[in-house]
Amino acid sequence: MKTTRHADSGSGPLILLVDDDPSLRRVTEYTLEQAGYQVAAAADGQEGLRLFHERTPDLVITDLQMPKLSGTELLAGIKAVRPELLVIVITAFGTIEQAVEAMKQGAHDFLTKPVSRDALLLAVEKAFALLGLKEENRRLRERLDQQVEFSHLIGSSDAMRGVLEIVRRAAPFDATVLISGESGTGKELVARAIHQSSDRRNGPFIAVNCAAIPAELLESELFGHRRGAFTGAVADRVGKFERASGGTIFLDEIGELPAVLQPKLLRVLQEQEVEPVGGQPRRIDVRVLAATNRDLDAALGTGAFREDLYYRLAVIPVTIPPLRARPEDIPLLTRHFLAKHGAPALRLSEAAMSELVNYPWPGNVRELENTVQRMIVLRRGDTLDSADLPDKLRQRQVEADGAGKVLKLPEEGYSLEQLEREAVLQALQRCRWNQSRAAAFLRIPRHVLLYRMEKYGIHK
Repeated sequence: MKTTRHADSGSGPLILLVDDDPSLRRVTEYTLEQAGYQVAAAADGQEGLRLFHERTPDLVITDLQMPKLSGTELLAGIKAVRPELLVIVITAFGTIEQAVEAMKQGAHDFLTKPVSRDALLLAVEKAFALLGLKEENRRLRERLDQQVEFSHLIGSSDAMRGVLEIVRRAAPFDATVLISGESGTGKELVARAIHQSSDRRNGPFIAVNCAAIPAELLESELFGHRRGAFTGAVADRVGKFERASGGTIFLDEIGELPAVLQPKLLRVLQEQEVEPVGGQPRRIDVRVLAATNRDLDAALGTGAFREDLYYRLAVIPVTIPPLRARPEDIPLLTRHFLAKHGAPALRLSEAAMSELVNYPWPGNVRELENTVQRMIVLRRGDTLDSADLPDKLRQRQVEADGAGKVLKLPEEGYSLEQLEREAVLQALQRCRWNQSRAAAFLRIPRHVLLYRMEKYGIHK
């Protein structure tokens, strides 16, 4: 009798099971369903091929010796339509040669009858783990194909796509742009992206760190001076604004600009002219981009920063999100830095990548690049694992009452099921409901996570 069943849960991956032995088929089907999988079962190869076309399974398990259509013929029919689909063949002890031949024709693995429960589930788990890696690689390649990169400004997350969309739209115009963000987020890269995407790309790009130049020298540095304007001014000096004429000037850490220079910068923005120290006003043609890691709104309230200057600078405001707010960009950035520092062939283990993705990165992209460079230099092999991570990443753990403890159970006891449910829910929330990352964080296969979510009724 032919049967077609699947688990009531409907949450796990679908496995097509094809076997003409009714007893073994029922036992195998029950084992798989108890492990959280959906199962579509068929009693011969012909029925199995029909179900393959109707149900689109995620994995196939098939016997080799069957009536109407053999497992080898079923394998050929499957591979002709979906060559990437993994197929596990089951064979009797005396037909190992047939199993080997099936693997030559594209089978993923084979099991020998009688098949134990543990051997079956291990083979299935390994197959889905491989599928997960393939899917992750596919998504990463897709992101790489879709990512927008201006001067190594990399990001495919929704947050960075919003930033890059503003960059695209703002670049052709000469409006001032104020770029806000924490240290290490790449504010200068955004400024360079705007410059290189504008009509001024062939002109100079001059970057000035307003916090790195002593206040008494900053005016001369920005606007220049004439010989004799002050003690030590033995020759004329051309300021940064004049040097940037025809191009772009980038004023980094603009929030640190001394109050005495703020009205002079405002005049430059309004009149497009600079007045060197001890000299006469000079016309310039410069686009101004500025950046800050300070809360300028708060500085406006205290009077530390002029309101009229702020609005002149922030015609187009851009806020770069911190790296912790866009963890989906971390794999892309990591591979970019591996290539940048001469190790494009190095691979990160799933555990190591999970640690990188879940670390909060207070130093943002700059800290990630330094970490990747350190791992390259101190690596122990061709695969970067958790052991290659800096101590601050490996030793990070949830705060608890007592050294080494992750949690403190109440004296009256606690439900293990509730504890597991909380762990699954917190992992999903921590990983922004990305199921692949949450599964990696919990050190379990993705299909097990899906089973637990269904079991405990966890939904986004």
